[in-house]
Amino acid sequence: MTSRNHVIVAVLVVCAILAAAAYALGDRTGSTRNPTTGATPGGTPTPAGTPTGTPRSGASPVWLPSDPAIADVCRTRLPAQAGTTLGLIAAGGPYPYRSDGVVFENREGLLPRHTTGYYHEYTVATPGSDDRGTRRIVTGTSGERYWSADHYASFREIDPRC
Repeated sequence: MTSRNHVIVAVLVVCAILAAAAYALGDRTGSTRNPTTGATPGGTPTPAGTPTGTPRSGASPVWLPSDPAIADVCRTRLPAQAGTTLGLIAAGGPYPYRSDGVVFENREGLLPRHTTGYYHEYTVATPGSDDRGTRRIVTGTSGERYWSADHYASFREIDPRC
């Protein structure tokens, strides 16, 4: 192998390492995007939760999980009631339960660590239940959404692309 080939291989390895690191870190850049308007200082507003990557023409929007250690689930694979709750969240309410929208403190420590007030919780109605049931959606101010079918014993990040 020539010296030039060694350089090309080294460059390719470095690029692969950088791409893997960027994927693993996701959007942990300390973005100053306003979670309500989606605006960045001096930037144009985008709805909260809108993927910020630039997709190829005709490609699905770019979405990276907030934490690769948390399993994900397609939005369309959730119960219909979860879709209703996601619609209410996108519209800003009104919510059917007084507790919807309150701060979720992440006491279980299963979601990525953030300051208090970063996460909020919403009820997903359970047919036949005479109370709020165990199903919840938890949102983060950077737009991420998490599904819990078992009252915070486990979480899956909701993939909005599918």
